[in-house]
Amino acid sequence: MRPGPDDCLLVIDVQNDFMPGGALAVPHGDEIVPVVNRLARVFSHVVLTQDWHPADHVSFAANHAGAEPFQMLALPYGQQVLWPVHCVQGTAGAAFHAGLDVSHARMVIRKGHHAGVDSYSAFLEADRSTRTGLAGYLREHGVKRVFLAGLATDYCVAWSALDARAAGFEAVVIEDACRAIDLNGSLAQAWQDLAAAGVERIQSARLLQPKAEPNQPN
Repeated sequence: MRPGPDDCLLVIDVQNDFMPGGALAVPHGDEIVPVVNRLARVFSHVVLTQDWHPADHVSFAANHAGAEPFQMLALPYGQQVLWPVHCVQGTAGAAFHAGLDVSHARMVIRKGHHAGVDSYSAFLEADRSTRTGLAGYLREHGVKRVFLAGLATDYCVAWSALDARAAGFEAVVIEDACRAIDLNGSLAQAWQDLAAAGVERIQSARLLQPKAEPNQPN
């Protein structure tokens, strides 16, 4: 499985606040950084996403009196998990991990920047109507297949993969280039939903295997 000109690697939220010790740490999240770097070298087209919240974001438990992180809250667009304050615009926690080396990335999609709605997906915000513009960008660049890596498998990666499929792209999640939060069975549910939507699940080795050398004459 060799990436071609109609493939894009979508790297989701490889940011300090999602790393061990961060405000919303994904267990072992830092382990994906070297894998993502190796993967990026075999793609000519890479897009990064960056969680980018204002301090008064509706998804922060601290902005709701008496609320605790990981509680659920009914909002006009549906049930919302309340998170610890994380990835606030311009802070060190919102910055990309220092070891991320994807200098040829063509675009950074910042999401979650509207104070009143959360945004897991790189394509659609949580109200399921506000678009980021990524789908149109990919179509204009001839992309047909999107490979996904990043954090977290069961939230932003899964939502992005499902929305990629809904937008008409093939979608492939690179499992060992992701890590999960796994909140109340969310990881198993995510894999079930992804499989039902026709999202492929692979290991990075399928993309990183060296090209076979042509047979040499005796």
